[in-house]
Amino acid sequence: MTEGSRVLVALRVPAPAARAFTVFTAQIADWWRPNGLFSFSARTGTLAFEPGPGGRLVETYDDGDSFVVGHIRVWDPPSRLVLSWRHASFAPDQETELHVRFDEIHDDPAGPPVQTRVTVEHFGWDRIPPEHAARHGFPLAVFQLRFAEWWRSQLRTLTLVDLEPACSDGAGPPGEDTASPR
Repeated sequence: MTEGSRVLVALRVPAPAARAFTVFTAQIADWWRPNGLFSFSARTGTLAFEPGPGGRLVETYDDGDSFVVGHIRVWDPPSRLVLSWRHASFAPDQETELHVRFDEIHDDPAGPPVQTRVTVEHFGWDRIPPEHAARHGFPLAVFQLRFAEWWRSQLRTLTLVDLEPACSDGAGPPGEDTASPR
């Protein structure tokens, strides 16, 4: 994949990398939003990852039909995810590739991570002709700018999901003092 054909977007989320990876993958239906600019198909469904190497990203519709958006090529929690990516109108030999990285950012190197930078790199759009429905007739550079804005919008909704780790004892997030004042 050529560097010139990539869309690159990064956003910080207030969570450790493990939690950000889990929300991105296991809770994708909680944050992924339909967007009129770009969609996999004319129908709107629910996205879900089938985790692990060889897994898939699948959009399932109300009538039970589904569309395989992509196949997982690298599943490396909590730091990296790589998968193929397809639009419903792609020819069988057409696909793009999505790379997602989760890099923890530490204000204090000795302390816990404060944030995670989620970086999305989407490669291969130069292989999709401008006249293809997925490209909306845009020249590559214009398409990449618009698609980057679409990805930025999607990642912003990721921050709307509760990024605090789930606690089985109900005591609150790790490190939080939930005791009553003495």
